[in-house]
Amino acid sequence: MMNIICSDLEGVFIPEIWINVAEKTGIEELKLTTRDIPDYNVLMKKRLGIVDAHGLKLADITDVIETMDPMDGALEFVTWMRENAQLIILSDTFEQFAGPFMRKLGMPTLFCHQLKIDEGGRIQDYCLRQQDQKRKATIALKSLNYHVTAFGDSYNDVTMLKEADQGFLFCPPAKVIEEFPQFPVATSYDELKPLVQASLDTGALR
Repeated sequence: MMNIICSDLEGVFIPEIWINVAEKTGIEELKLTTRDIPDYNVLMKKRLGIVDAHGLKLADITDVIETMDPMDGALEFVTWMRENAQLIILSDTFEQFAGPFMRKLGMPTLFCHQLKIDEGGRIQDYCLRQQDQKRKATIALKSLNYHVTAFGDSYNDVTMLKEADQGFLFCPPAKVIEEFPQFPVATSYDELKPLVQASLDTGALR
């Protein structure tokens, strides 16, 4: 059996994009994430309503993204994983947001969504690649006889973690830990690395 690693992106390898946009623009409502609103569709509709009300365009958000860097140690951890297994980042961000970060992380494989942008640069809507795509991607990989190791930080990662052969929470909020005590918790890459390695060792023996 071959190993594959599936991970979240925001809050794991990069800072939360919307929180940074909120801080740069002063729009406090944009600080809400899936840590606050578990239903992703509810959250995104709220975000787009806020963006529209304040007249923000895609360029206003990507200008903020260009100033952001991956978390300390993220590139090194991504490099280590890719030296030991295949890595797919499963994220609920958008291609228009993720590009600069992928270049800074060495261009790992990313599955995410897309935004619908009008000619004036206004964000009209969002297009999901697939509903509950993290869970469905994990199921598909297991059907291809992969041993799946997965980790993420929030509510929208839980279905992925449940489907994985081994799932971990990485720097999650306390309420997520309380609601899902079955998942081991790591609060740093140094803590996460041996958990991932143990899972990869298990997959190699199957």
